Amino acid sequence: MNRFSFNNPQTVIILAVVAIAVLGLVGGIVLLVRQRASGSAITADPRATPVSVSQGTPGAPPSHSPWLYLPLMVHASAPPTETPVPPSTPEPTGMPGPSDTPSPTPTPRWPEPLEEPGRSRLSIHVIWNTSPDIVEFVYRTKPAVVKAVDDLGWLQRVKELSPKTVTIARLSLASQTVAGDPVAAAQAFVAQYLPTFLERPYVDYWEGWNEPDPNQMAWYAAFEAERVRVMASYGLKASIGNFAAGTPEWDQFLAFLPAIQAAQQYGGILGLHEYDAPTFNRSVGIPLPGRPAYPDRGVLALRYRYWYEDILKPRGLVIPLVISEAGIDGGVHNRPGPAEARGWRDFATYWGESGLSHDATRFYLEQLAWYDSEVQKDDYVIGFTVFTAGPLSEQWESYDITQILPKIAYYMVSQR
Repeated sequence: MNRFSFNNPQTVIILAVVAIAVLGLVGGIVLLVRQRASGSAITADPRATPVSVSQGTPGAPPSHSPWLYLPLMVHASAPPTETPVPPSTPEPTGMPGPSDTPSPTPTPRWPEPLEEPGRSRLSIHVIWNTSPDIVEFVYRTKPAVVKAVDDLGWLQRVKELSPKTVTIARLSLASQTVAGDPVAAAQAFVAQYLPTFLERPYVDYWEGWNEPDPNQMAWYAAFEAERVRVMASYGLKASIGNFAAGTPEWDQFLAFLPAIQAAQQYGGILGLHEYDAPTFNRSVGIPLPGRPAYPDRGVLALRYRYWYEDILKPRGLVIPLVISEAGIDGGVHNRPGPAEARGWRDFATYWGESGLSHDATRFYLEQLAWYDSEVQKDDYVIGFTVFTAGPLSEQWESYDITQILPKIAYYMVSQR
């Protein structure tokens, strides 16, 4: 008897089960083919946004039976793909970020103070102490020398802040007349101002006349020699000469030697003024009339070397020197540049148009640094004072260095 006969009920049941299984297998294959044809992802695209399970879940494990796998994930959630963290992008060079890179520390307005005078011989001439920056400059730089005119009380503070700084003072005089006996005139001069001198022991040297007429040199030399002697009798010291830039001439300086001898005997010093324009070093190399030319001397700036190298040293008459006014001064003769220009500020446009510099402050500092490097070579030079800080009138505003004192201070400290 045949076991698979359709008349047998068992045979019918078996055939039905087999048919159902076959249909299920065919349906699964058809569904799988359709899913792949329609782009439904079983394996996730890492760039895709996560979607519902029916479209495939990014990061879900692969299945060998998509027919069984899909229904099992209906009420579950696959672990999402971890989003990669991009590396931090550094800010462009010179553009630090607001939080991760600190802003550069601004340069302080003043340098750290020196403990005592350094190598620089540069310092300041002060008409009137009109700004706290003037005393601050002294505190920071401990200059070799400071000169004051009329407003003298603040020099006491200079000595407190910098005891080694040499202080020089000048009083504005109503008259500088060459008349009568020079010895008597000197005695009268000292007597007139003696109370002022004695009340200010913080002044190291007192000037007398300012930029005297060198054509009366014999009279003036006798006047200065007596002034030195009389002041010394009171324990006071004098700065003699104080000649204008470009003076005296050779023979005139020779006539001044009696005053030099007295200053050497009584502890005095020589004062000179040196200016030039439109640059400080313009006349270096130009000789005095009848004298040889030298690359390190000039008819204006560094003129003092003629006196010391050719006259005072051979005679054993070297005394300390202070160039008590120095810098750019358009008042010198036969110079180029704008006719009306006077102080260094007046030459700013000219310097720019001439190709020297469009930064007037920086250029002037370079000129002063050049002069400083020269006077440092001569051990008899105490220092030079740049004209001027604290001007009181429009006449001197173009010379004013008050606002650039911090910059000068940075240069001086660099010369420690």
